[in-house]
Amino acid sequence: MSSPPNGSKTVLLEDEQDASNSSSSSMSALNFGTPEALDYVRKLTDVGAMTRLLHECIAYQRALDLELENILSQRTDLDKQLSNLQRSAEVLEIVKADSDYMLSNVRSTCDLADQVSGKVRELDLAQSRVNDTLLRLDAIVDRANCLDGVKKALESEDFESAANYVQTFLQIDAKYKDSGSDQRELLLASKKQLETIVRKRLSVAVDQRDHPTILRFIRLYSPLGLEEEGLQVYVGYLKKVISMRSRLEFEQLVELMEQSSASQNQVNFVACLTNLFKDIVLAIEENDEILRSLCGEDGIVYAICELQEECDSRGSLILKKYMDYRKLAKLTAEINSYKSNLLSVGIEGPDPREIELYLEEILSLTQLGEDYTEYMISKIRGLSSVDPELGPRATKAFRSGNFSKVVQDITGYYVILEGFFMVENVRKAIKIDEHVPDSLTTSMVDDVFYVLQSCCRRSISTSNINSVIAVLSSAVSLLGSEYNEALQQKMREPNLGAKLFLGGVGVQKTGTEIATALNNIDISSEYAIKLRQEIEEQCTEAFPAPADRERVKSCLSELGEMSNSFKKALSIGMEQLVATITPRIRPVLDSVATIGYELSEAEYADNEVNDPWVQRLLHSVEINVAWLQPFMTANNYDLFVHLVIDFIVKRLEVIMMQKRFSQLGGLQLDRDARALVSHFSSMTQRTVRDKFARLTQMATILNLEKVSEILDFWGENAGPMTWRLTPAEVRRVLGLRVDFKPEAIAALKL
Repeated sequence: MSSPPNGSKTVLLEDEQDASNSSSSSMSALNFGTPEALDYVRKLTDVGAMTRLLHECIAYQRALDLELENILSQRTDLDKQLSNLQRSAEVLEIVKADSDYMLSNVRSTCDLADQVSGKVRELDLAQSRVNDTLLRLDAIVDRANCLDGVKKALESEDFESAANYVQTFLQIDAKYKDSGSDQRELLLASKKQLETIVRKRLSVAVDQRDHPTILRFIRLYSPLGLEEEGLQVYVGYLKKVISMRSRLEFEQLVELMEQSSASQNQVNFVACLTNLFKDIVLAIEENDEILRSLCGEDGIVYAICELQEECDSRGSLILKKYMDYRKLAKLTAEINSYKSNLLSVGIEGPDPREIELYLEEILSLTQLGEDYTEYMISKIRGLSSVDPELGPRATKAFRSGNFSKVVQDITGYYVILEGFFMVENVRKAIKIDEHVPDSLTTSMVDDVFYVLQSCCRRSISTSNINSVIAVLSSAVSLLGSEYNEALQQKMREPNLGAKLFLGGVGVQKTGTEIATALNNIDISSEYAIKLRQEIEEQCTEAFPAPADRERVKSCLSELGEMSNSFKKALSIGMEQLVATITPRIRPVLDSVATIGYELSEAEYADNEVNDPWVQRLLHSVEINVAWLQPFMTANNYDLFVHLVIDFIVKRLEVIMMQKRFSQLGGLQLDRDARALVSHFSSMTQRTVRDKFARLTQMATILNLEKVSEILDFWGENAGPMTWRLTPAEVRRVLGLRVDFKPEAIAALKL
């Protein structure tokens, strides 16, 4: 038998391998004990696959044996549980029997309850029908009683009882509309008759101003269901009363105006407007109960709005008459012409004293209107059952009314009058400026700021933001122009320094005038800040709106700038004064250049007894500077002394940098600097040590034993001391010591 070719063997081997791989993958997914597994075993031809399958089958059998043993081990427990279940089954049968019995009892009880509740519902329905019938019978009886009562009440003119009977009948009729039509017609006829009587009697009472009778009949409108009509009638009556009183007072006012003999105090527009507002407010307050009884809180709002019409008509009439009486239009035209220099030369403007009287009157009138408006608006906002949006609407209505428009007109006049009054009084204060005994300033300062303060306070009292801004702007303008010019006038005089000293001695009169002029500037700067703070506090209370506060704040910032301007002017004036003093001190300072500091011990000891220059300098300062202290404010004198110190220190630093020092000379300089600091500290309330810091540090450097000791005081070793000298200046000062070598100084690392 011939063997197959090699290629055939290879193919067979590959087929067997593929079969083996496929059989192994099949065995891994084989489920023993199923018909499919048996069919698979029968189809096997590979011995290796059969062997593997056999091993797996044996392993599977062993696993089954373990599982069977485990199950059999639980047989005892299962038997016990089965026996318990059998016993429980007997109990369950008993429970089932009891529950069936209970269910039958519940069903019978439920059926019985349904029957009982049905009968109860029938009884309740019958009872409610009986009650309705009884109520209808009572209503029929009550209707009849109401008809009889109305007839008898009308015959006896007991209108209150008649109205109550009508109200009762209408309530019954509203509840039972399907019966008693004849009675209803009769009652409505009686109601109509009663309404006619009430309207007629009320009309007569209104014409006669019989207030008790009016109240009697107005209270009958609510029982008759005529609340809105009653509210309109009663508010109309209140308007007539207020109008009549206001008209009488106004006519009396006009008569007084026409009488040439009447004094200004008798023509009192403020009292006339006050009485009008008082009548309106009392009408609301005293009739609160009757207004609420008619239409609740809506009745109060209606009354306020209606009476506001009376305020608009009568109040605006009073203000217009006042403007005519005071001829404000003509007066303001004259003021504008006067300010524009259109009047002839030599003709004076209006009298500021009369203007002040008008301003106070206008302020009183506008304040009355503002207080009245705020009261009425708060009254509306305080009502709980009224629409919350009604408050803003009422505010807008009050602010846009005819009275408010006239107030705006009179406020426009006020701004012009206030501006004129302010300018004229400031000019007068400047014109009559004089020295005040026991005062460091002249009268102008207090007078001007008192005028500005009064005018600003008055403008804030108008509660008109535009008035406040206008007056503030005028005040700032005045301070920056005429008042500022008056403050600096004295300091601009020529040859002021020559007048201050005559014959080498200070002239007290000239010194007082110069010091007072500087004091005026200093106090003015302080007053400007105080005025700003006061106005800001008052405006915060008077104008709660953020937009208004921002406008005031912007205007007040100019007042703060004016204070800074005064401070700059003060600095310039003080420098001018110092410039007249320093030439008298300079010769003493120049003499210091001739003093040597390369001292021996004997010379150092002699200097301790006979001071070479410090006392002469301090004496010169006392003669030329200290005599002005009683005439200056504390702030001005401190500034004056410090400017003098600046001059002295700068000159001394220049002189000392040109000298040569021994170590004892350094000690001498330190002693001189300490003497200067001590003396000047007693002359001023402000510290002077910082002024002498550079000179003191120079003395410290010149006191060193050797060059390297400077490192003990420099950089991190400086401690609390702040060096005012630069490293280059330190080296230069070290070079002033005759015994210090330049090489050692150059080697320092500063």
